[in-house]
Amino acid sequence: MASENLTASSYIQHHLQNLTYGQHPDGTWGIAHGAEEAAAMGFWAIHLDTMLFSIGLGILFLWLFRKAAKKVSVDTPSGLQNFVELMVEFVDQSVKETFHGKNKVIAPLALTIFVWVFLMNTMDLVPVDFLPHLASLLGVPYFRVVPTTDLNATLGMSISVFILIIYYSIKVKGVSGFVGELTLQPFGKWMIPFNLLLEGVGLLAKPVSLALRLFGNLYAGELIFILIAILPWGIQWALSVPWAIFHILVIVLQAFIFMMLTIVYLSMAHEDH
Repeated sequence: MASENLTASSYIQHHLQNLTYGQHPDGTWGIAHGAEEAAAMGFWAIHLDTMLFSIGLGILFLWLFRKAAKKVSVDTPSGLQNFVELMVEFVDQSVKETFHGKNKVIAPLALTIFVWVFLMNTMDLVPVDFLPHLASLLGVPYFRVVPTTDLNATLGMSISVFILIIYYSIKVKGVSGFVGELTLQPFGKWMIPFNLLLEGVGLLAKPVSLALRLFGNLYAGELIFILIAILPWGIQWALSVPWAIFHILVIVLQAFIFMMLTIVYLSMAHEDH
């Protein structure tokens, strides 16, 4: 429920503000109290809440899958084991159908991306005021709980994928093959500048599209939950429950899309013409 001490506008701005740590203009280091202070900290400021939840959920993913692997049983599989096996088989089948090269890294990478992004997206189903209210009791002014609504997080993941695309493109095709692919396609050597423009834009669009698609969908979902929280209590439940049920589809779908596009892009990087 929205705080009675905040207007609707300030309530929305408060819930969309990350807990930012960085250097103030006067040279001191600390937490920003407001969007203007956060912006003044510049590029090297860190969103502590994004780091906390993204790293924490990554550790949770590793712990759950390790626990299932250590207690695996053929005769009496647990519910956790069944879930992990389902995830592994699903991702493995997706990789087999989409990736046409030979690389032992792709399947574990795809599994990590799908489960990790899914867990981060799922935080959007936590009631809007629950964790921020608990944080405020501890003196924490801002606390966003969905890492994928932070463009820094989605760009960080997409840039990591982009680095892998460049690495495997050069490894498989060689430097000359990679440069030739950028400069000689699709119109041959007489149109090198035009080819470089087209292929360069297409190459750079991959990480941008990965980051913005995930960020945009989850940010919109978070914003709708915040807008619903402003409404009277009875209307909140009438709207939030159907939206949460629908949003489950968005959460799973965006994790799946990020994983599949990563597989497709890396498959293209392994294609040697």
